[in-house]
Amino acid sequence: MSTRDEPFSDRFDVSGVTADGAAWLASAGTYPRSTLSFWEERPAAPVVLPCGTAFDVVSAPAIFGRRMLDRLWDEGPGSGPVATLRGRMLLFAAPGTAQRLPSLLQWEEFGRTSAIPPLLCHGTGDAVTVPAPLGTAKSAPASRWLVAPDTRHPWLPGPEILLWAAVRAARAAVRISIFPPADQDAKVYDVSRRR
Repeated sequence: MSTRDEPFSDRFDVSGVTADGAAWLASAGTYPRSTLSFWEERPAAPVVLPCGTAFDVVSAPAIFGRRMLDRLWDEGPGSGPVATLRGRMLLFAAPGTAQRLPSLLQWEEFGRTSAIPPLLCHGTGDAVTVPAPLGTAKSAPASRWLVAPDTRHPWLPGPEILLWAAVRAARAAVRISIFPPADQDAKVYDVSRRR
């Protein structure tokens, strides 16, 4: 399937990581030049990178993550790099987000965020597998960049912005009504036509 046939391809960069973006990703590791050399030899290979210095990662179930991403772009400031990996959406965030976001989610609306699925927050001491800089047709369904890193210093959302996106995505997914559920056995009369 070509990128033109994919839904939302006009909205997100699915072309791959630029050289500056690869340098930024590699900067997260202990040996950035080794990572870049590895990618030069095998540009279609994913790699495991540590979190906490260059970025944190918030991992969400794919559908909910997509809703968060839509909120970030439709109603908010946009997003940093975003990838899909094994049925999850990886939202790259500012360092420190993984430590702060869980407590913000608990605090939000006094804990009434049951519509938000568990978000996995990867920060200092964690590592994540990032997709290959150049997506291949074989790896595209399981692992690919939706918003590829393209600069050495990409903008990364912080915990407050991701909290906002998660709450908005949850509220859009759950319809809340102030009216009780309709009684299925009730007789309904049309009173709109008055004489």
